[in-house]
Amino acid sequence: MNVTQKFDRYTTADALMEALQEVGISYLFCNLGSDHPSMIEALAKAKEEGKELPKAIICPHESVALSAAQGYAMLSGQAQGVIIHTDVGTQNLGGAVHNVFRARVPVFIFAGETPITMDGELPGSRNSYVNYLQNVYDQRGILRSYVKWESDIRTGKNVKQLIYRSMQMAKSDPAGPVYLTGAREVLEENVERLPDSWGEWAPIEPSSIPIWGLDEIVRALLEARNPLVITSYLGRMTKSVPQLVEFCERLAIPVVEQIPTYVNFPRDHPLHLGYDPNPLIPEADVVIAIDTDVPWVTTLVQPKGDCKVYYIDLDPIKEEMPLWHIPAMKNYRADAYVSLLQLNGALAQMDINEVQVQERYFRLVQHHDEQRVAWKQETQIEGNTISPEWLTACLRKVVDEETIILDETITNTMTVAKHLPRSKEGTMFSSGGTSLGWNGGAAIGMKLADPTKTVVTLTGDGSYLFSVPSSVHWMSRRYQAPFLTVIYNNEGWNATKQNLLKRYPDGIAKKTDSYWVNFDQSADLAKIAEAAGGAYARMVTDPRELLEVLQLAMNEVKNGKSAVVDVRLAKISNQKDY
Repeated sequence: MNVTQKFDRYTTADALMEALQEVGISYLFCNLGSDHPSMIEALAKAKEEGKELPKAIICPHESVALSAAQGYAMLSGQAQGVIIHTDVGTQNLGGAVHNVFRARVPVFIFAGETPITMDGELPGSRNSYVNYLQNVYDQRGILRSYVKWESDIRTGKNVKQLIYRSMQMAKSDPAGPVYLTGAREVLEENVERLPDSWGEWAPIEPSSIPIWGLDEIVRALLEARNPLVITSYLGRMTKSVPQLVEFCERLAIPVVEQIPTYVNFPRDHPLHLGYDPNPLIPEADVVIAIDTDVPWVTTLVQPKGDCKVYYIDLDPIKEEMPLWHIPAMKNYRADAYVSLLQLNGALAQMDINEVQVQERYFRLVQHHDEQRVAWKQETQIEGNTISPEWLTACLRKVVDEETIILDETITNTMTVAKHLPRSKEGTMFSSGGTSLGWNGGAAIGMKLADPTKTVVTLTGDGSYLFSVPSSVHWMSRRYQAPFLTVIYNNEGWNATKQNLLKRYPDGIAKKTDSYWVNFDQSADLAKIAEAAGGAYARMVTDPRELLEVLQLAMNEVKNGKSAVVDVRLAKISNQKDY
């Protein structure tokens, strides 16, 4: 049999892989199993033929695979693929799928389903006991609450249509993950080769504020004495950031980044007033909440009765959250970039009270400067314990404005934001959700998306363990994706402790140091990465050694080797319960 005859067979799996190439997927982050023989064969045939298909990246853990796909898409804007194994692999995505969904990041997820025949009726029929145990009533139901679209392949004859439809959904704002399944028999079906028609499946074009709404917002802003902008993820499109700067400078409007997922506004800009909107909201007379899920928490602060709140968002009433409400004059389902273009264009035609704008600008500059002076005073060495502020100040000296920073420090996130300010859009990211363990996989994805960038991930010790560092660093070495990890190690789950103290500030738990959150006898976390992926591993306890160690670690990364620096901070608890 010659090579041409060998490859005459063209299956659903071949068409599926071809369609993934057509929709622009570069990488498939794979955790393969018994449901994927025909897909593996399709990759092997393509390799033999010299045919370009997405590159398969082996991922020893599914949550790392999905976090890597998310990181790639967040930096590049290009959706990637994840291939996992039946119901068990789907469940092993864990909280990573929550992060992708809440962050509105497009990802294509495929999982096989257990074979649909038992007695050899079709090619791909069951041939292992696992094919029985993995047979569940509603595999797609596992992810139904966390994806924009889900379906299964019932015939290979329209598999390209399913891929195109899934990616049309994934890329249409609000973007998000999609989930497709298929049984082995269907994947092995012989099908006809079909042409590339992806160009006919365009995602939804960005939406805008209606003309009458634009006029209302502009009038309110021109009359306002204390306007305020609150945002969280406007920087997902980097071109939106300069537009927001122009908008705020035109009227001297301060910006607060509420739990930012991206760099939404240059953090050294005099109109940037930090990360806590609560002190500003009671005095605001107009609030523009743009690309933010929770601009403020209503049990903590409320705008005054005559404050005009305008909500501009891809999903302004948060349709996927059963209980949600922010009182607003108007909610606009609109793209932030397009909306800011509209607002800037409209304001350029208006007579603006420049005296009032200048007065407000100088007042805000003073506020900004006083805020930064107060922050700077937090970064002094005190005794022999490393503080989060000192650690972040040292980090500031080993990164530059082009360095990609990933933040999953949780209770130290505000410290990182204050003391590691990012002024360039596209240089800082967080998960966009609330499930821990995103940072390691996301760092790999971002490094693959742009190998020229230096990537630094900042993590708590809890989120480091959640990230499956053994899998992360095995992948980092195999795929030549080096990055620096810095662990803010307070030896426990500080978020859990802090939430307890909010509810019971004088409770028995506080009086007896009984929280059940501490990692007494803490593991040598850096050594996990060294063992799994040959990473440069260091632990630091002396604040005077910290800067030197961080610089050594950064040098290792720039020389092509991942590094992990485990920085021991003050313990959050000394509880003994054994």
